[in-house]
Amino acid sequence: MDVIEKGSELCEIIQKWKRAGKRIGFVPTMGALHRGHIALIEKSVKQCDRTVCSVFVNPTQFNDPNDLENYPRDIDGDVDMLRKAGCDLVFFPGEREIYPNGREYTLNFDLGRLDGVMEGEFRPGHFRGVAQVVHRFLELIEPDAIYMGLKDFQQVVVVNKLIKDLGLKVDLVPVETVREADGLAMSSRNIRLSSEMRKRAPVIFQTLMDCSKWIKTHPVEEVREMALKQIRERGLEPEYFELAAPESLLPLNSGMVRDKVVACVAAKAGGVRLIDNLVIKQGVCYFAG
Repeated sequence: MDVIEKGSELCEIIQKWKRAGKRIGFVPTMGALHRGHIALIEKSVKQCDRTVCSVFVNPTQFNDPNDLENYPRDIDGDVDMLRKAGCDLVFFPGEREIYPNGREYTLNFDLGRLDGVMEGEFRPGHFRGVAQVVHRFLELIEPDAIYMGLKDFQQVVVVNKLIKDLGLKVDLVPVETVREADGLAMSSRNIRLSSEMRKRAPVIFQTLMDCSKWIKTHPVEEVREMALKQIRERGLEPEYFELAAPESLLPLNSGMVRDKVVACVAAKAGGVRLIDNLVIKQGVCYFAG
């Protein structure tokens, strides 16, 4: 496995692969890898001839400086996991490699309403940063496919819009959320949970599962309040719990659920911010993969 820090070296290897007709898969990450990330790598290895993983803690998608400062980093551990998973190249760029002209947002891409709901509302500027860095990596790597986890459902929708609006020639492959035995979604932030909050955090997924039952008999506004109440009762601080249309992510505000929806939640567990989601249709859970 090649471990690369310079964009020029990366491009040289990529062009060599392209000349040989290799299909290239790309997995963008911020490091502190876990089994969820490895599932993306394994999917790419299975479907592509070469797999590239980027490890870059992108400063432009953090609206909280403390969150950026405290984001876990484990370069040696990441390299070891990627090598064992069959990754062909890992790219560890510095900020100047990604933003040679500074961090200013110059991308001709309008997020529209996606930047004002759920994660967009609670993390201003977050998705502009996501779009900015993903576009930059797609420029450098020119992959045939990009693999992203459905835990970050709204992020997947944003990148899908980016690809379509800018006419980028890359396939977006969403991969099912990988969970702990108790249902907690795998996240690099989980290692920051206290032992007590680690015990309480699975209420997030349990509430999503309960939601798939509640929507059969309760209107949206009642389901939202039931979900928020259940999360609070376990000692977490919910930021939002929304039922939204999967394609547009516009929250449903009233009435009974008649079609497929995605339930999205963000909550703080002792100061550690966790997110999760579940696609539901008429009380049936869909685990997309």
